[in-house]
Amino acid sequence: MSEGQKAIVWFNEVTKRDIPLVGGKGANLGEMTKANIPVPPGFIVTADAYYDFLERSKIADKIRELLEPLDVNDNKQLQQVATKVKQIILNATMPPELAKEIQEAYIKMGKGLVAVRSSATAEDLPTASFAGQQSTFLNVQGEEEVVAAVQGCWASLFRPRAIFYRHQQGFNHFRVGIAVPVQKMVQSQASGVLFTLEPVTSDASKI
Repeated sequence: MSEGQKAIVWFNEVTKRDIPLVGGKGANLGEMTKANIPVPPGFIVTADAYYDFLERSKIADKIRELLEPLDVNDNKQLQQVATKVKQIILNATMPPELAKEIQEAYIKMGKGLVAVRSSATAEDLPTASFAGQQSTFLNVQGEEEVVAAVQGCWASLFRPRAIFYRHQQGFNHFRVGIAVPVQKMVQSQASGVLFTLEPVTSDASKI
């Protein structure tokens, strides 16, 4: 990675100004942590780490070649391309020093169960809602398992609906990065998600 770039940051190190680095979810986790709201602790594998992975594994051109001729309105073709891109990302080798840094951060958290979450850098924009389109892996335990889940989150940036939605909204697939919060697992009695912007039509009058 370039000098000055960070692969790992902790929740208490980030604010809403860091969305390009940690995505919308990551930034909000940082804001809540700084506000002393009881948030399960964790760290974030930054978007810089994701872009570094793409560059060093030399897979960006392969992905681009699949996406450029894609007709997103052809559902069969969309599913096939998304599957191929996912396999390209999952089969690529993560830089060893990054994998080690993720494992060390996980060990520092106590090696318990964690949630490995996705935080796209284009989440929760005024005119578009990308949240919820990428994968989350729950009850993950073990250093190698956490590393694999991080790579799984990266691959989920190219799920069929994520590809389709970015195309609809006019976003370059490689201008949208993804960070990965790794957070201590909490066994909740209830949970949910609220979209404050209708995700298909971008209608702000509907939730």
